[in-house]
Formats: sequence, C-alpha cells, structure tokens
Amino acid sequence: MTARPRPEQPQKPALDESFTPGAVPLRRVNRWLVEDLRQDLADLYVESCETEPGEGYRSHSREDFLNRLTGDVRRPGFAMVIAETDGLVGCAFGFPVRSDGFWWLGFDGELPRSIEQLTESDRVFAITNILVRPHPQEYDLARRLQERLLSDHQASLGTTLVDQADRPALAAFRAWGWQDIGEAWRPTGATMFRVLVLPLGERTVARLEGLAQHAWTRWPG
Repeated sequence: MTARPRPEQPQKPALDESFTPGAVPLRRVNRWLVEDLRQDLADLYVESCETEPGEGYRSHSREDFLNRLTGDVRRPGFAMVIAETDGLVGCAFGFPVRSDGFWWLGFDGELPRSIEQLTESDRVFAITNILVRPHPQEYDLARRLQERLLSDHQASLGTTLVDQADRPALAAFRAWGWQDIGEAWRPTGATMFRVLVLPLGERTVARLEGLAQHAWTRWPG
C-alpha cells in the first residue's frame, strides 16, 4: 500500500488536487504491455511505498519489486489494472488462486473450510500489489483499482498478504471490509504476513459470516 514520500525527496508531478478518484481512467493491461511499463511501475512503487523518517515499516527495494513483478507476471491468469492521468498514477495486479493450495502455503493453523472450498472451485483471486501515487485521495483510488480488478475476474473471494509491520496498509484494507484470518510465512523470506480476505457477493459473505464476527480480534493493536 501507500505511504508519504520523504519531504526532502524530489517528487514527480502530483495528481491535480481537484481530481476525484472516480474520474481517473482505469484500463486493463496484459502481461506483454506490463513489460513496457516495468520502469514506470518501479518508479511508482518507490514513490508510493517510501516511508517517513522514524517510521517502523520500510519498503523493499526497487529491485525486489521488479523481481516479484516478474514472478507474478508468469502466473497463469495474471492481470493488471492501471490508472492514468498525465502518466501512471496507480495500479493493482494479481492472479487467480489455483486449487493446488500453493497460495496458502505457510498459513499458520487450519485454513477455514469455507475458504478451502472456494479455492477448490477456482473462485479466489489474489491481489499481490496495489500502488497509488501519494495524494490526499489515494486510498479512494486504491479501493477503486482493487474493486475493478476483482470484478473483472468475477471472483467470489479476494485475498492478499500484508506485512504485519505495514500498519497504514492494514488499516486501509480493514476500512475497505477485508477480514484478517491469520498469518503466514513465505519460505523465501523471514517476513510474517497477515492473511486478508474480502468476500464478494451475498452468498460468499454469508458463508464467511463467522470469520467476520471475530475478525477484529486478529488485527494488531
């Protein structure tokens, strides 16, 4: 998610202060077009994820982001939605969660049966990154990007992993209705992630009602 750039850093032209998130054009791009946007996406990542001096959370490097993007692009069903005004101002991307259960690897504890069933029926979509250029209404645009990405895939459940130290991102996802179902470790690193899900549609919301009832107890204080 996003945090403010450090004041001393030079910034690219900001979004017009009068813009409304709903007016920013969104469009889908395929994996081939992503290759042409790699450096712009890396610039957006650095700008959107930089933290203020003294904050506990630190984003990964530009190179780390490009490596993760390369891995995501190779996933079956990879998709990206971008937002543009005078240039690239936001993006969200991810891929469908396969029924082999790979996405849930490292989940601490027993995965809720309702989520297992949705995964087995190929109705879960993982959002691996949402990036927006810093702006007073950045979270509104980020929400619109995620909604477009999930609706395009007609997913019944969205899922994402958030570094537990990234409190601004956790707070934003919580405000958008995402539920924290536990934590997971990835074998490629030592970071512990919060595992978040977003039920879509009345039937899925009803199936996950029990998770929503206790979700608040899982959020870091």
